[in-house]
Amino acid sequence: MKQEDISRRRFIGSAALAAAGIAFASKTALAGTLFDGKPNSKINGVQIGVITYSFRSLPGSAEQLLQYVVQSNISAIELMGEAAEAYAGAPQKASGEDWASYSKKVAEWRENASVDKFKELRKLYNDAGVNIYAWKPNALGPKNTDAEIDYAFNAGKALGVTHLTVELPTDPEQTKRLGEFATKHKLYVGYHAHTQATPTLWDTALGQSEYNAINLDIGHYTAGTSSSPIDFILKNHDRIKSIHLKDRKFHNGNNQPWGQGDTPIADVLKLIKSNKYKFPATIELEYDVPKDSDPVKEVLKCRAYAANALA
Repeated sequence: MKQEDISRRRFIGSAALAAAGIAFASKTALAGTLFDGKPNSKINGVQIGVITYSFRSLPGSAEQLLQYVVQSNISAIELMGEAAEAYAGAPQKASGEDWASYSKKVAEWRENASVDKFKELRKLYNDAGVNIYAWKPNALGPKNTDAEIDYAFNAGKALGVTHLTVELPTDPEQTKRLGEFATKHKLYVGYHAHTQATPTLWDTALGQSEYNAINLDIGHYTAGTSSSPIDFILKNHDRIKSIHLKDRKFHNGNNQPWGQGDTPIADVLKLIKSNKYKFPATIELEYDVPKDSDPVKEVLKCRAYAANALA
C-alpha cells in the first residue's frame, strides 16, 4: 500500500454499502448505545488491530470507519490520515484542481491546524471502545515542509498514538530528518516496507535515531525474501512498533485469503504471545473480497483466524 495510491482513491457511494448489508450510524449513535458492548480484540495478551485501509472500498468518513471497526470486533487500530484530516477540516481537492496547487493549499492548512479536532476524534473512538495506536499521515514525505511534519507529530500525539507510520524512504537523509523530528517529539516513526524488504533494510534508519522504528509487513517480507519473518522479528523485536498481517506467496506472490499463502501468520502470532511482545498485530485486508462478501465480513474472518492461532 502506497500513500500516493490512497490519495487517488475514491470511495464508492452509499448504495453500494447498503447492498453489502452494512448499517450506517450517526456520530451520536456511535458514541452512544448502538453497539451491544464494546469491541475487544486483545486475545491472550496479543493486541489484534486493523488498519483502516482495509475498508477502502467503502465510504470512508472517520465516523463510518469507526462503525466498520466496531462491527469487526476490533478494539485498536492504525488510522489512515485522509479520514482524520477530513474530520479535522482539511480542504478537499476540487474537481479539476491540479495536485501542485492542492498540495500547497493542504500544506498551508496543516501549518495552522489546531489539534482540537484530533483530540475530539480520539474521544469519539475511545468512547466506542477503540484505541488508535498508530496514524499514517500523508505529511512525512521529502516534499513536505518542516511545519507539516511538526503538525503530523502533534496531531498524532492528540490522537494518542505510540507511533506514526510511513513508507520507508529511499533517501537516508529523509529518515535522518524524520528521526530528528521523532526525537524532538518523543514519538516513534514506524517505517513500512513492501517486497524490497531484506533483513538489513531498516539498519540505516534504526542507527540514525532511537525513535526510528519498524512497521513490519510480514506478508510483504515473506513475498519479497521468500522466507519466514520469524528470525527478523526475533532479532529486531525491540525496534518493532507494530506489524501488518497478511498472507502472500513466496517469490513476490499475490495476496491470498489467510491460510492459503506462505506467510506464517499463526506462527508469528504465537511468537508474539509466547515472548510477550507488546507491539500490536494489524490486520491489513489486501486479498480480493469475494463477491458474496464485504470488507467487514472478511476482517471478521481474519480476526477469527488470529484468535484461533492464539487460542
